[in-house]
Amino acid sequence: MSAPYEVAVRAEAELGEGPTWDAASGRLLWIDILGSRLHTYDPVSGRRSVRTAHQHLGAVKPRAGGGLVLNLRDGVGLLDPDGAFRWLHHDPVPGRRANDAAVAPDGSLWAGTMRYDEAPGGGTLSRITADGTAEVVLDDVTVSNGTGWSPDGSLLYYIDTPTRRIDVFDHAEGRAVDRRPLVGIEDGAGFPDGLTVDAEGCVWVALWDGAAVRRYTPDGVLDRVVTLPVPRVTACAFAGPGLGDLYITTARTGLASPHPLAGSLFVVPGAGRGLAQPAFKG
Repeated sequence: MSAPYEVAVRAEAELGEGPTWDAASGRLLWIDILGSRLHTYDPVSGRRSVRTAHQHLGAVKPRAGGGLVLNLRDGVGLLDPDGAFRWLHHDPVPGRRANDAAVAPDGSLWAGTMRYDEAPGGGTLSRITADGTAEVVLDDVTVSNGTGWSPDGSLLYYIDTPTRRIDVFDHAEGRAVDRRPLVGIEDGAGFPDGLTVDAEGCVWVALWDGAAVRRYTPDGVLDRVVTLPVPRVTACAFAGPGLGDLYITTARTGLASPHPLAGSLFVVPGAGRGLAQPAFKG
């Protein structure tokens, strides 16, 4: 079943990514990785803002005490409510940048990286705690992407895009073990990118070069498809006061003739029921 979409924000993001609901401010956060821009959108008032970062950023998440945590090219940084910035974990690696990230049930940040040239095994997935301690969870990653947890926190879902799989791990106390495939994306349907998990435990995945978002049940059965007019669909998240609307980011990078809506933020009103996301404890 295909669900109808609307254009929430018409934009020309090079690499729109990382939609995240900031419940404290009532705003959706999303980014343009290659444009080094942080966008905010208030779905009630329609008010928008754009802030430019000093380097490419792969993800932005709210902090429990206010402000934001940023997964940046050269590491993980903190942005205070007054706008002051400081590094929490500074780890620059030539040719590498940040990509997707997510906050775990315990408030730690699981931050992904990748090589600009997408060299196989050049990226990582690391767990960053409030004091800046970094532990590499996966060290043989190519394009670290969607990361999310089941409603009870016992399962971790993860995507390394070139594998064309959504993988699942058992998760407890900051550890992820027993990696196995949940579902594979068939040839011609695009590549899995960002993901989100809803209140029923179903996994929604954006398909790069697939012009769609798919919903899979916890046992890997496809039961819903959102078809979009742009090929490079990057990530999705539930947002809004009731967490019932699905917001979807898209990209225009690498397209010879981008669709006029490529790089825009889309929304599927009433798509389901999202999970409240924890804030980073740092």
